[in-house]
Amino acid sequence: MVARLSRLASFALAGAGALALAASISPTGAKAADKPLGHYNSTTRDFWLHPPDDWWRGDETEAQRGLVPNPGQPLPTPADELAKIAESIKVPAGFKLTVWAAGVPQAREMAWGDKGTLFVGTWDQGIVNAIVDEGGKRVVKPVIKGLRQATGVAFSNGKLYVVDIDKVYEWDNPENNLGNLGPGKLIYSDFPPYTPHGWKYITVGQDGDLYIPVGPPCNECLPPSGTAQVRRINPENGNAELWAIGVRNSVGGAIDPRTGKLWFTENARDWLGDDIPSDKLNLVAKTGEDFGYPYCHQGDILDPVYGKGHSCSEFNPPIVNLGPHVAPLGMKFYTGNQFPAEYSGNIFIAEHGSWNRHQKNGYRVERVIVNPDGSNPSQEVFASGWWDGHKILGRPSDVIVAPDGSLLVADDQAGAIYQISYVGKAATQ
Repeated sequence: MVARLSRLASFALAGAGALALAASISPTGAKAADKPLGHYNSTTRDFWLHPPDDWWRGDETEAQRGLVPNPGQPLPTPADELAKIAESIKVPAGFKLTVWAAGVPQAREMAWGDKGTLFVGTWDQGIVNAIVDEGGKRVVKPVIKGLRQATGVAFSNGKLYVVDIDKVYEWDNPENNLGNLGPGKLIYSDFPPYTPHGWKYITVGQDGDLYIPVGPPCNECLPPSGTAQVRRINPENGNAELWAIGVRNSVGGAIDPRTGKLWFTENARDWLGDDIPSDKLNLVAKTGEDFGYPYCHQGDILDPVYGKGHSCSEFNPPIVNLGPHVAPLGMKFYTGNQFPAEYSGNIFIAEHGSWNRHQKNGYRVERVIVNPDGSNPSQEVFASGWWDGHKILGRPSDVIVAPDGSLLVADDQAGAIYQISYVGKAATQ
């Protein structure tokens, strides 16, 4: 099971395995562009439970023939190369990007412990790492092993939470027991077992509840019940409620400290073209809102198959269309006091970068300025250069505000965490 999951994960759009490259070559050496167009009937239970390794090819078109997920790298980027990459990343005047930690394999969602430990999920290694300070040196320690896809981690009320496809585990007071955390307490197990889009992200609400998205096990299909949604889970008793529906692949979310409402990023469907549809930033203004999947994309494009008989006006529009295939993952509101005042309450989004597009897009950190009710949004690139026009140098997967007010950026390809600090003079208000 673990080996098969690793193969499937490697072919996913957030893939981090070298097998993604192998998918472009047939056993006879023929390139993907010479193969028949990929097509699967992905609206079947058999497909959801037993997806082919190249399940993502199911809606391939002639216009985008041969596009495949980005090949990952088997080992983290060496520290000396990371330093050169850090120097090449563009950030606004007055800011500086440096390497905060190297050797953090497949770094995904990050969560701060109460005592300064940074917990970091992984893509398909089934490991959660802890980064601790030992004598002024940051040390990366694998503290949880043996899971399947431990992408989502969170820390709240002295407890560490990890979501692993269809289960959520809890560790009480983990920072005092990093050397022997044990198996963890199972607190929720009512997610579907599907592996395509089965990777998840945890957002902690102001009341301690956990908001967790459930992606559909396909690119574009009539999703099975229990998927294409966001659930709110009470970790104390395991009770869950439906919080949003019509959600495709969401791997990022944050609570607005000004309102307590949930915002989340969403990866749109593939194979409609290089420039459509746009990925999205959404706001859940009230419980149960429908964000359109699989019927409407980017708020104004009906799906050519499932959109028939529908209108996009039936569904919640995005607050911001972030761009086609940028792959927005982790996001956070800026709550620190290091950056200039105009950054307070802004949203930072890690854009993992495109694969279903001829000219690459994303591979950056985006800044969104928006009112609490979602009005008057604007966006701009905050940090860029992980795609240098020729080579993928890294893939931002999450962001988190550090205790000193700097912004940390996880990179699951390079296996690193960067720090963006403000070193210039405070902006005039």
